[in-house]
Parts: sequence; C-alpha cells; structure tokens
Amino acid sequence: MAKYAILINWTEQGVKNVKDTVTRYQAAKQMVESMGGTFDAILWTAGPYDMVAITDVPDEETATAINLQLAAAGNLRTLTMRGFTEDEMTGIISKMG
Repeated sequence: MAKYAILINWTEQGVKNVKDTVTRYQAAKQMVESMGGTFDAILWTAGPYDMVAITDVPDEETATAINLQLAAAGNLRTLTMRGFTEDEMTGIISKMG
C-alpha cells in the first residue's frame, strides 16, 4: 500500500455547498474503500488549504483514479504528495551508495 498526503481546496461550487462537506467526505471514504484504500486521517483546516487528508491506497494508479473521480464532482482540487513511512524511508536510504 502507498501513502499519500493530499492538500485540498474547495472550488467555488464546493464553498457554495460547504454545509455538505462532511457528507461529501463520507461518500469519498466509501469510494476510496471500494477501490481498496483507506483514509488514515482527514482534517478541515484554516489557512491556505481547506482540508488535509492522509490516504493509504494500493498503488499510484489507484491514487490517481481516486483524485480524478473526486475532482470530477466539481467541489475540490487536490495537490497530492507520495509519502513514505519510517520503514520505507529506511529501505530507501539503504539503497543509497
């Protein structure tokens, strides 16, 4: 499984429908789970991003499909970063010359 940190901003449509944000998250959670992933964390934030999520998904293709499906609904835009656990980073470092 691959971890991703996702920075989320609402679109104008997302802001207009802000009262539905928790319901939209619950639907997104079900969609991610149906694709073999999980949300490790979700936070609604104050600052330059409206939300931050940490997901665990099977692979990069699944992560991309999830982000595209979420964006297609028109309520948000994402900035996604691949994250590495302590064990993964230890393995990466061990490959260095």
